[in-house]
Amino acid sequence: MDTVFDRHVAPTLIDRSLAGAGLGSMWLDIARREYPRLTAPLRCDLLVVGAGYTGLWTALHAAQRNPGARICVIEAQRVGWAASGRNGGFVEASLTHGAENGKNRWPDELAELDALGLENLDGMQADINTLGLDVDWERTGMLAVATEPHQVQWLQDAAAEGEGSFLDREAIRAQVKSPTYLGALFAPDSCAIVHPAKLALELARSCTEAGVTLFEHTPARALTSGPSGASVTTPGGVVSADRVVLATNVFPSLVKRNRLYTVPVYDYVLATEPLTADQLDRIGWRGRQGISDAANQFHYYRLSADNRIVWGGYDAVYHFGRRIDPAYEQREATYRRLAAHFFLTFPALEDVRFSHRWAGAIDTNTRFCAHWGTAHRGRVAYVNGFTGLGVGATRFAADVCLDLLDGTPTRRTRLEMVRTKPLPFPPEPLASVGIQAARWSLNRADHSAGRRNLLLKSLDTFGLGFDS
Repeated sequence: MDTVFDRHVAPTLIDRSLAGAGLGSMWLDIARREYPRLTAPLRCDLLVVGAGYTGLWTALHAAQRNPGARICVIEAQRVGWAASGRNGGFVEASLTHGAENGKNRWPDELAELDALGLENLDGMQADINTLGLDVDWERTGMLAVATEPHQVQWLQDAAAEGEGSFLDREAIRAQVKSPTYLGALFAPDSCAIVHPAKLALELARSCTEAGVTLFEHTPARALTSGPSGASVTTPGGVVSADRVVLATNVFPSLVKRNRLYTVPVYDYVLATEPLTADQLDRIGWRGRQGISDAANQFHYYRLSADNRIVWGGYDAVYHFGRRIDPAYEQREATYRRLAAHFFLTFPALEDVRFSHRWAGAIDTNTRFCAHWGTAHRGRVAYVNGFTGLGVGATRFAADVCLDLLDGTPTRRTRLEMVRTKPLPFPPEPLASVGIQAARWSLNRADHSAGRRNLLLKSLDTFGLGFDS
């Protein structure tokens, strides 16, 4: 059975729409402050490795917890240059990559996880307001749309369980005009949208105003520890610290055993030119909600502050050997597929052109949400595995890392989710074979009214998921 996204779109339309699309994140096309590189050895109380969301929230909250502490952040490239500057800008309350994933893994503490997730989202909004962060924050809510008949029942079931309000075909098309929509689930409070690169840059500014020292172009090469603390070697000198937080996301962890738990999966995005008032009128979308569809291979999309449509998802590509390579960002077939799916969703926008196309590596693990750990006799804490839903969850993760370093149990560190780790991925070639087989199976499920084959059912049984 074909899905709505298997329908034909004229190649000439795709060619024309992509002709002017430059390679690179739209979000990073803004002025950015330069931070120095480390050129001499340094001693501090807390060292944070990585200046993406996790590292910046960690440094900021550490400075707020301990005014006057010597806190240093080192970044191999630029602030927010990787996932923090390339994502779709959705800030979800969920800490578990959606209710279904949380329900399947931690049913006994799901209510607590949901409460902590909403508190974290509210806290993030409060931080943005208190600190005066200019990040294009909008508390819009989230629409999950059904584009196939079997997905309608999924959304009705979710509404019955209190996850949002169900909208039938007429109701959703009255809000956003797409011939592909058969129904929707609207969650008004659990999602915001934000300019992701501005968020990283404004967090960096707030860190420096709180007394944090930040270095760019300072890659961490090695991590050691001794009686007096931990040390990270960089090309510019050794940074010695009482405690260290590793916020390196998809990149290889300085704690080697942690590398077994994540693999890099490439995600791809298009952004249109700003829509005119007439183009917006053709599709409605006055509520500016975030939108995703309900398939296994799903799209996510939203409006930017200047009314561009940011359109991503569907393909999630793993490369043999867990490699991260800028060459993987240039994947013409995926950009063309995304463009075709855009015009199937919004045929009234055939005159719209794409200005940007980009990609980035997502750190995913076998449970689809963050995992934590400590090393070097409790002097080092780390977190990975956000699986593309980390814009909000990184703030919570940062507080967990600080709690773990403090060593005093908290509401956060008592969670089973925090205390346990996912199953590791197998070595190659098994990892590649398994991931590609799972991706194929998910695609087949989308073409078979959502029915999961034996492989997916087996993965579910062993807690490996592949349901998002």
